[in-house]
Amino acid sequence: MSSYIDVVHPERHAPYLDIPDDVVDYLHYLDFVKLRSPRTVNGYYLDLRGFFRYMMQRWQRVADDTPPEEIDLTGITTADIRTITKHDIFDFLDHARSADNGPKALQGARKLSALKGFFNYMCTQVNRLPANPTENISLGSPARALPKYLTRDEAVTLLSNIQSDFYERDYCILTLFLNCGMRLAELVTIDMGDFRDDTIRIVGKGSKERLVYLNDACLDALQRYKKVRTSLPNLVDRDALFVSKRTGKRLSARRIEQIVARCLQSAGLSGRGFSPHKLRHTAATLMYQGGVDMLALKEILGHENVSTTQIYTHINREQLKKAVAASPLATQKYVEQKPSAPDAPDPNDGEYSPDGSESR
Repeated sequence: MSSYIDVVHPERHAPYLDIPDDVVDYLHYLDFVKLRSPRTVNGYYLDLRGFFRYMMQRWQRVADDTPPEEIDLTGITTADIRTITKHDIFDFLDHARSADNGPKALQGARKLSALKGFFNYMCTQVNRLPANPTENISLGSPARALPKYLTRDEAVTLLSNIQSDFYERDYCILTLFLNCGMRLAELVTIDMGDFRDDTIRIVGKGSKERLVYLNDACLDALQRYKKVRTSLPNLVDRDALFVSKRTGKRLSARRIEQIVARCLQSAGLSGRGFSPHKLRHTAATLMYQGGVDMLALKEILGHENVSTTQIYTHINREQLKKAVAASPLATQKYVEQKPSAPDAPDPNDGEYSPDGSESR
């Protein structure tokens, strides 16, 4: 994630100093009018910055071998943006798909979404462009991959093999991830005052709040951590739940990613693509497998629509498919009928009587 996000206060961001003024206006529109989350705005910032770096090379205003971070975008004007065509958009998307790592369909769809939002804003919100070059461009809906998650036994292994100089804190972090299904950005911003009895107030995407009940495992882990936390000699961010043992300041999202990675490594689960977000998937999957209603799961996870939550029904279907495929007879080839001699009459099949006469 770019340094645009303030790691100490992820709800804040630094000023935009390296992008065109029109893009700055659009990001402020997303931030203050549309009330998009800082991380959503940051994603648009990164994609639009990448697009205009590409356009600077396409306009031949910089050498082809200029490092991207050295390309100055602040001189791009509205008049420049008016010259962008549909052909430019297609070429950029093709360039992005060939250059980016990760699922190509998802990469292209994300960048196209950023471009569509920006050019729609320029045409309809502020009337700075006469036509929208992204109009009628569609890449189709990318196939949705099943989320990666830990099995119940792997989750227990993770919790049982934590090696840390602040064990109570790191155990509590993992316990909340695995039981509450919260996002990384949500866990980072938890304050001491967000707890009421056996519930926690979580601030999710778009600053939307939800209450999630805490089970016994979470309450026990929190009690043990809070007891140790009060004895820290240099507690600076007194409101923050998770703080650094060394500085006493709120942990950043990046630091929590490092803590999770270290715990996964000590549990022998590293190198398999697990991350804090995969722990969220783990919590959701285990709850669904345990019989939690889909609408209840939607509320716990803070999804806008139940269609997002329904991905976890596909996990169970995939498990059923794998179970059938695991049968020892799953690879049995078709056996052709063997040729045999013509059937002889069976004296006991009821068609003939013992004395040879036809039975009635």
